[in-house]
Amino acid sequence: MNWLKIFLFFSITGLFSTLLFAEECKTDPFPEKDGRTECDMVNSIGMKFVLIPAGSFTMGGDEYENEKPKHWVRISQSFYLSSYEVTQEQWYTVMGNNPAHFKSEKVGMISRNHPIEQVSWNDVKKFIRELNQLEGGNKYRLPTEAEWEYAARAGSETTYSFGDDAGQLGQYAWYDSNSDHHTHPVGERNPNPWGLYDMHGNVWEWVQDRYDKNYYSRSP
Repeated sequence: MNWLKIFLFFSITGLFSTLLFAEECKTDPFPEKDGRTECDMVNSIGMKFVLIPAGSFTMGGDEYENEKPKHWVRISQSFYLSSYEVTQEQWYTVMGNNPAHFKSEKVGMISRNHPIEQVSWNDVKKFIRELNQLEGGNKYRLPTEAEWEYAARAGSETTYSFGDDAGQLGQYAWYDSNSDHHTHPVGERNPNPWGLYDMHGNVWEWVQDRYDKNYYSRSP
């Protein structure tokens, strides 16, 4: 199972997706036409969120020991997840700094829409606190690992959200074979079926949970 194993070859402390709980969407979250635009949300700094409906899925995989055994997980509450990784511009708007390594001079292009990286989990938690304060509420947090994998799989049971054919990976992800060894603007590859971009590739992403290599073996 390759959800967290195919990111860029460099080991950087990375980006994250921000989550907020959703009020019930009054329209079909998966309309047959025009994507899910009626349920999308955009916040005060231009972050776009899509509605992820409650549901169940098989979490884990057979390839790595810390992903065994596969087990059934129920996501009991719908939530909104940002369509894109948090960008350098969005980070700067909230935090007033840009700690990213892959800035314009490194990547040879304007980097404001590249994902923020070189941020610790604690840095991310501070960003979320500041974003909540900016909007006068307490609605943002990191997704749990289960919520992240559920959203990344987007209803699939295959190796990738688009199937089992690794030959298609370049259409959906920036990784060591096509990235020229640097990050790229968010949203340039194809999204997964639920409208989420860069769930494969570009950079590692933080989740809320503490890592425990034995958790799956005793997970409820």
